Amino acid sequence: MKQNYEIKSEKIREQFLAYKKEHPELLKNRLKFSWSNWGFGLESFETSCQRLNRAGISYIELHGNHYGADLGYNPKEVLSIMDAYGIKAGGVCGMFSADNDLSSNRHIQRQAAIDYIKRESEFTATVGGKYMLVCPAAVGRPGKYDDSEIDRSIDSLSRVADVFVNYGVRAAIEPIRSAETSIVHSIADAIAYIDRLEHPGVQHINGDVYHMLVEESHIGESLLAAGKRLTNLHMADTNRCALGDGSLDIDTIIMALYLLGYNNDDACFVTPEPLGPGGDPYPAQNSKTDPAILDKLVFDSVNYFKSREEIVLGL
Repeated sequence: MKQNYEIKSEKIREQFLAYKKEHPELLKNRLKFSWSNWGFGLESFETSCQRLNRAGISYIELHGNHYGADLGYNPKEVLSIMDAYGIKAGGVCGMFSADNDLSSNRHIQRQAAIDYIKRESEFTATVGGKYMLVCPAAVGRPGKYDDSEIDRSIDSLSRVADVFVNYGVRAAIEPIRSAETSIVHSIADAIAYIDRLEHPGVQHINGDVYHMLVEESHIGESLLAAGKRLTNLHMADTNRCALGDGSLDIDTIIMALYLLGYNNDDACFVTPEPLGPGGDPYPAQNSKTDPAILDKLVFDSVNYFKSREEIVLGL
């Protein structure tokens, strides 16, 4: 007798095979494989782009590092380097800590989050990014301030949501596991948050399979529930390391994404973000890592994912 998760996975497999038989023309485009670069830490942006180019990766999720008016990437330089290595911006990974927390009980931190979104959404549009990741509460702060965090978060984001419409950038709400943040832990939570905010600029979701492993009963089913709201999917294996290093059921994830038509949407990406285990991943952005380790993370992940994708499509 199959285990419960196997029954759910088999149902998705059957749906995929039927979809493939009925609509083979919709499977011609491959999923757009990107990479989130903030985990590369302090290395130069050009070094990062060189690595992605060597790995055959054409998209990048940029570190949202405009923490102040005088900080962060220069868009002209970023565009020049990306162009030199044949790379385009998928989107920007918004970074929300206790210093810029939409849900904070300190108004100065809420204002910092609002100002940060204004800077980062403008940068996203300037470099051609399709989405900006938004965390409803600080990452690295799992303990709640009080029971009004959702109310403050929605109020804060509603005050700046127009900028996403103005810049043509998708605001992508990311559910994060309860070990790292205090609110919005699942796809269902993200949908409820979006529905309550009720703004055309905030209509999308950034999924993350590592968080989904502990917050969802079945990743494939949750991706299908997210539907067309899903615009980016962070990837890491079950140990939060390179794809293929753990026991993640990548085949079912690939099938679910094709069922969503994810491969035919120019603003939808699969983006590894292997940060390693732990409750607070932010130190990675300020560290130096042996380039050989980063090379292995990237090459192992892209090779494994693309090989599984071809196997799935050849079923």
